[in-house]
Amino acid sequence: MPRIIGKTTLPRIGFHDLRHTYAPQMLAGVHPKVASERLGHSTIGITLDLYSHVMPGMHADAAEEVDAAIRAANSKGGGNA
Repeated sequence: MPRIIGKTTLPRIGFHDLRHTYAPQMLAGVHPKVASERLGHSTIGITLDLYSHVMPGMHADAAEEVDAAIRAANSKGGGNA
């Protein structure tokens, strides 16, 4: 460990810990396919299985997006909902 880091009160974290911090942050704004490729996972399913649990608002966000899409379609006269 470099001497300067040893003199701080910062917690010691490993590279893998950084990866587990980076992945959910990326999934908050990047398409899961892109995140999966950047993380080197062979499938999107692996990425989502590993990291989606740390995104508690996913279901609410999805519901809001679907609601907005339905409202937009209805305001254009294109739906019966």
